[in-house]
Amino acid sequence: MLFAAIENMRKCIYNVDTRKEAVMEAVIRKWGNSPALRLPSAVMKSAAFDLEQQVIITATKGRIVIEPANQPEYKLEDLLAAMTDDNAHDGVDFGGPVGLESL
Repeated sequence: MLFAAIENMRKCIYNVDTRKEAVMEAVIRKWGNSPALRLPSAVMKSAAFDLEQQVIITATKGRIVIEPANQPEYKLEDLLAAMTDDNAHDGVDFGGPVGLESL
């Protein structure tokens, strides 16, 4: 009897996720010859995804997981080229030297 109870306990799987999630229902529909799922804007915002972003899709244990493919790489030249008078901040004065730094 005790052995049967232990076996039944092994069959129970508990998944406790304490992260804040955006949970919404959606319907998988047909788009051309493929199934498609429209992602609500709130889900995209919560996951910090952008349109045209590369993602990795994994199907495991009855779930579909969508993850960012990689972190974007920035080039200093591109960042500097995007600077304007509107998005540049004023200089910050941190005071005089306090250690062995050279100015």
